[in-house]
Amino acid sequence: MPSLEQEVIFKKATFGMGCFWANDALFGAQPGVLRTRVGYAGGTTGNPVYKNMGDHTEVIEIDFDPNIISYRDLLKLFWDNHEYGLTTVIKRQYMSLILYHEEEQKRIAELDIEVEAGKRNEKLITEIAPAGPFYPAEDYHQKYRLQKHKWIMEELNISPDQLQTSQIAARLNGYLAGVGKLQDLEKDVKVLGIPEKIASFVKIQYLDNEGGSLYC
Repeated sequence: MPSLEQEVIFKKATFGMGCFWANDALFGAQPGVLRTRVGYAGGTTGNPVYKNMGDHTEVIEIDFDPNIISYRDLLKLFWDNHEYGLTTVIKRQYMSLILYHEEEQKRIAELDIEVEAGKRNEKLITEIAPAGPFYPAEDYHQKYRLQKHKWIMEELNISPDQLQTSQIAARLNGYLAGVGKLQDLEKDVKVLGIPEKIASFVKIQYLDNEGGSLYC
């Protein structure tokens, strides 16, 4: 069976941009993204859960290989794929949020927001703040689209805990939603050793869903 994790020196990125199910699929299918997990961050209240988030926001936390995908590449996906909240004030749960993990990420984000506002000729209301505690969301939120096909998880022996640590889970969750590129899917099938039965099913789902809406 394929390996469920890849040990690479990585960096983290954390974004809030609407429904985190969509973001989990969007980023998970990108080359250079190693793992994703969704959760709650950016607030002050302790131990948030989905039905009692306090002042936290739904976010995605991304482990990425900066030698393959840059922070600015991730930001481009961030700016271009908001469900809502980029220019309109909404409740904090779904607000546009960048939580930076180092000063270089802060610098890039602050430059990028000015460039993007100029491109759109609109004021962007994205909040940029230092990353603090991240609280993983409940298991049923992780890799939501993959979990619709439990048989795949069973075939690959992916446990609920591994939904937050598995590169294969991140990739398949994205491809099943029609995200990413077909050539990357075909490459991952070989590199990650995905069995033919699963690969064929995922390819059909990818083609059926390609170009459709990611959002809830």
